[in-house]
Amino acid sequence: MDKTLNGCKVAVLAVYGFEQAELVEPKCALANAGATVHVISAKPGKIQGFKHMDKGDSVEVDTTFDKARADNYDAVVLPGGVVNSDAIRTMP
Repeated sequence: MDKTLNGCKVAVLAVYGFEQAELVEPKCALANAGATVHVISAKPGKIQGFKHMDKGDSVEVDTTFDKARADNYDAVVLPGGVVNSDAIRTMP
């Protein structure tokens, strides 16, 4: 596979309730292209994904919003799902 994103760091911003396919698939594709991908969330541990209305898989959080620094990343992914984007939008 072509590693065109070698050396790039990508932040994936997600909280409990993210749409699973919109986090897992882009994260995998970015990693396969050579990027370092970090899941960043409000709290450490794992966050629950959903497949529409049903619970999906949990994903490990790499760091938290309060510890991450924007200048350490080259790109940001905001997975879809009403819960994820709306919850992040309302955080201070």
